[in-house]
Amino acid sequence: MAAPVPPGGPMNPLAGRAVISGAGQSQVGRRLGRDGLELTLEACLRAIGHAGLTPADIDGVATYPGPISPDPGFSGGGAGDVIGGLGIRARWYLGAMETAGQLGPIAEACLAVATGMADHVLCFRSVWESTAQQNRGRAGVLAGGSQGRGRADGFYEWFAPYGAMSAANWLGLMAQRYMHEFGLTREQLAQVPLNARRNAALNPNAVYRDPLTLEDYLGSRMISTPFCLYDCDVPCDGATAVIVSRREATAGLPQAPITVEALGTGMYERPTWDQRADLTTMAAHDAAHSMWGRTTLRPADVDIAELYDGFSYLTLQWLEALGFCEHGAAGRFVEDGERISLSGELPLNTQGGQLSGGRLHGVGMLHEACVQLWGQAGERQVASEPAVAAVAAGGGPVAGCMLLTRNG
Repeated sequence: MAAPVPPGGPMNPLAGRAVISGAGQSQVGRRLGRDGLELTLEACLRAIGHAGLTPADIDGVATYPGPISPDPGFSGGGAGDVIGGLGIRARWYLGAMETAGQLGPIAEACLAVATGMADHVLCFRSVWESTAQQNRGRAGVLAGGSQGRGRADGFYEWFAPYGAMSAANWLGLMAQRYMHEFGLTREQLAQVPLNARRNAALNPNAVYRDPLTLEDYLGSRMISTPFCLYDCDVPCDGATAVIVSRREATAGLPQAPITVEALGTGMYERPTWDQRADLTTMAAHDAAHSMWGRTTLRPADVDIAELYDGFSYLTLQWLEALGFCEHGAAGRFVEDGERISLSGELPLNTQGGQLSGGRLHGVGMLHEACVQLWGQAGERQVASEPAVAAVAAGGGPVAGCMLLTRNG
């Protein structure tokens, strides 16, 4: 059960002081064979240039997970690598893995500029998983499996004896429970990857752009029931960066500042995959509840949603957690795909998400929200001129979310 919103109305520590002033992405693709730090610096320089800044203007750096990667290819560099690589004189920096999802460092950067710790914080997330997996396969780079490294530890002690070494296994169990409780069908679940592929067809940087039909989806091989191949995100190589700025420091810059209206950083229960009081909810519900308690905006005010889709089921969880539909109704909400299409009432994962666009994690979702709010998304631009965007990242035990506004 979510904690009640504190009395006295929303509490927003940002008060409009934190904005996003620029964004950039490196080359994105499968098995690019490029160094992870090279991709990182490429994205960072593009974001800095897009904001109308130079590396000398940057006085803060923040990233997830930092230089210590749990799996090969999971990180293309830490804060220190970028500070050294670009010659940045940082007054504030952060590289951390135990945060409010992959958006945790963005949230910390917002607090840093809001309190005057920095003027312009370069935030980035980079991966080169596709290249790292080229010779060993996806299972070969999973951490925790005792693959030649002795006894499994942590929660893997409980999962490894059953061969459950992937989040597909863990989340598959949660999805099956939800299906049992609320009647979610695979045809409804399919609407998330089908929508993603339609949008990816309009994104020149997406990994997979070929048409995908319901028949293709239902006929694909199963990965971990109820997930088939197209329910799972696509490992890729690429980096994304955004500039979080103090509002007063953006005067004269080329991009209209995008206001970070509110942050969702709540964790109300133990961070586990399988021990929540209600197994049809996740940490997404905690993060979303804390976010709505920090703003006067409501779900009906949101124009677009860029919601984490490491697995299709996570997106349904976010739709419910953020209040776009009632608990148990996510399948019906997406049923025919129209409501979540580019021309629907809630355009969803407009760049193709991670299911077709590539596994760029939470900052990749944030980048797309900003591009849409600036009206710079090209063929996939939502025609209704969106002014409010919801962004969410993470699933299972850890999650974070944000609300962005184009004006204000």
